[in-house]
Amino acid sequence: MAQKDNIIFAFNRISMKIHQIISILEEWAPPAYAEDFDNVGLLVGEAEAECSGILITHDVLENVVDEAVTKKYNFIVCFHPIIFSGIKKITGKTYVERVVAKAIKNDISIYALHTALDNLEKGVSYTLADELGLSGIEVLIPKENTLKQLTTYVPKENATALLEELYKAGAGALGNYDQCSFITDGIGSFRGNENTQPYLGKPMIREEVEEVQLNLVFQKHLEGKIMQTLFENHPYEVVAYEVYSIDNQKSQIGMGSVGTLKKEMTEEDFMNLVGKKLETNFLRHSSLLNRKIKKVAVLAGSGSFSIPKAKQIKADALLTADLKYHDFFQAEKNILLIDGGHYETERFTKKLIHDYLIEKLPNFGIALSKSLTNPVKYFSDGKKE
Repeated sequence: MAQKDNIIFAFNRISMKIHQIISILEEWAPPAYAEDFDNVGLLVGEAEAECSGILITHDVLENVVDEAVTKKYNFIVCFHPIIFSGIKKITGKTYVERVVAKAIKNDISIYALHTALDNLEKGVSYTLADELGLSGIEVLIPKENTLKQLTTYVPKENATALLEELYKAGAGALGNYDQCSFITDGIGSFRGNENTQPYLGKPMIREEVEEVQLNLVFQKHLEGKIMQTLFENHPYEVVAYEVYSIDNQKSQIGMGSVGTLKKEMTEEDFMNLVGKKLETNFLRHSSLLNRKIKKVAVLAGSGSFSIPKAKQIKADALLTADLKYHDFFQAEKNILLIDGGHYETERFTKKLIHDYLIEKLPNFGIALSKSLTNPVKYFSDGKKE
């Protein structure tokens, strides 16, 4: 069933600071994978404040802040950032200024996930694809430059222990494989000056040691943790290492999703399914092609940039939002383009965030906002929608 905006919460029985909850969120949706144009993270408030409860919303408007005040919850976790570009003054003349001022006045912190959650393997678009009943769901546009490689040199006798610690920190994970590394034997040479306290040998005397070169790939958001692990567990006083950015795509990270329907459908039946799942009677679409729909690409929210990729992989249909007039020409009788609405294609996002936090913090005050934040209204046949 489609998600309703009912309040779902657990009673607050534990004490946590906001930065601890942020750590839980960022372990799930690392800010390192947000798009460069975006503004994710803690936008308003103090990370060191004690958290009295979490209110989850799609957008932060004044009515959402009022709802948090009424519930006495001081941490709002949202999908869209209320502050997207720079604010030069806060005078209350715009809705952004009023929201920020009201949040500050009431000691409420605001954290935005946005494209960090969009790029998650089982993030916003995956959830939409799953709601449509697609199977074999994969990332539509894998993100580039998300992998790095660590190369370091260690005495042969210490190599196994160091590797194990690096594995625990997340190094050497590739797709469905972990503990991946490449090891090369060699001879290391070094000489320390009179101010050194070498692990092997003596100052001012050149040493040659049987060493191994360790090579491990890791996801870039883990770099800090992996480097700390390296320094804490490497026996040498000064650690020799190199970190490279590599061009490989990370297939589990990226925008959009693609999968297949269990049974192929007519274009009309598929759009009826989309309308039912998104709870909307308004779908804009390109010309019908009188073909069956089987392979479906989705990109929740603004996704015109995904049209070329959807065509390249020979998807029968692309469901996204915010398509402009000329975007529909790109269908070129190769694909059915469907604009389901920005809010509508992202409507399952609040529940996605809620379910994750409830799983991680089952005994904490967590609620789905009841406030309506979709700014788009519809008028049809003389009736307001």
